Amino acid sequence: MTDKKTRTATLTFDDTSVELPMYSPTAGPDVIDIRKLYSQGGVFTYDPGFTSTASCDSTITFIDGGKGELLHRGYPIDQLAENSHYLEVCYLLLYGELPSTTQLEEFESLVTHHTMLHEQMINFFRGFRRDAHPMAIMVGVVGAMSAFYHDSTDINDPHQREVATIRLIAKMPTIAAMAYKYTVGQPFVYPRNDLDYASNFLRMCFAVPAEDYEVNPILSRAMDRIFTLHADHEQNASTSTVRLASSSGANPFACIAAGIACLWGPAHGGANQACLEMLNEIGTVDRIPEFIARAKDKNDPFRLMGFGHRVYKNFDPRAKVMKQSADEVLDLLGVENNPILQVAKELEKAALADPYFAEKKLFPNVDFYSGIILEAMGFPTSMFTPIFALARTVGWISQWKEQISDPALKIGRPRQLYQGETKRNYTDIETRS
Repeated sequence: MTDKKTRTATLTFDDTSVELPMYSPTAGPDVIDIRKLYSQGGVFTYDPGFTSTASCDSTITFIDGGKGELLHRGYPIDQLAENSHYLEVCYLLLYGELPSTTQLEEFESLVTHHTMLHEQMINFFRGFRRDAHPMAIMVGVVGAMSAFYHDSTDINDPHQREVATIRLIAKMPTIAAMAYKYTVGQPFVYPRNDLDYASNFLRMCFAVPAEDYEVNPILSRAMDRIFTLHADHEQNASTSTVRLASSSGANPFACIAAGIACLWGPAHGGANQACLEMLNEIGTVDRIPEFIARAKDKNDPFRLMGFGHRVYKNFDPRAKVMKQSADEVLDLLGVENNPILQVAKELEKAALADPYFAEKKLFPNVDFYSGIILEAMGFPTSMFTPIFALARTVGWISQWKEQISDPALKIGRPRQLYQGETKRNYTDIETRS
């Protein structure tokens, strides 16, 4: 930040005036530092959802919703998704720069050789009901990692923080795949060191003992792009949850489990699942005009899921790359025998051709295309959010590491606008009316 001491904002109320420092970030709007507002003015600010409050300063990810821009360490997401791959993006998020060939090889080797779980953790899976949601399993298993990996829970030890980082990135695909296998009643498939990150995950999900799973490079590339495009998204709800848990000094596995729990909420991580549920509701191609008309009707609560974005007011910069992957996957697997995918393709065409959606800037977003891809690959909708959690793990860890190293770190303690009863005296039950 620049101009840290030269600019101030004056807040005046009643007979009080408070001078507050203003900071200028390298990108985005200026911010007013209100940390001393209570001590100097005796008041708090009121900001439900913290949508106008910066809870930290960060160098990891920047979003400009108006421009449709998403940058990781300054690199546009579309360039990374087109030219890079997930583990290289992981390195960038974690360490701030793109790796050299040697650095990338060493990082990939570390991740690859830490993908197996402690064998006793297999028993932990078997404690869940067969019909447990995969996200419920992931919350429990990731939190339980702190009970198995005691040598990487000391947040004050830089080496242990690094070990925990590698373990979480490496083992999350194994945990997610095992959660899936458990819910469908199939044997667990162990990771293989000769496969890349995305291919390993697909094989662990779809291979069976009777026959191996040959990973198609188009599907592997599409999965890698899903991981890349979901790796980090600034200070969203789950990332803020990880940071808040971290501010108490909680171990990294507990913090990431908290992030997974938050992501489970349908308003956050369930957007692509909601999109597929909408496509199921539409059902057949001939009903698309009906639902397009409903989406335009202000008096109808129906909304097209997977179109538009809360943050991106123009277009989702991740959607263009994801659309390319969706087209490649559907060309490979076809849509003839899947009515839901037929509806998705025709709905996309209808919405893009309709001036109403162009004027409202309701373009297909990353969730629309990722849901189509995962459906085509054969994943049930219950696995959409676990895959999102798998991809977002590196973002959570990057934010966690940044916060741990911040000398200004304080335990999170939001204030409140209290609207309840004021002080009153206890009365005996006999005298209460």
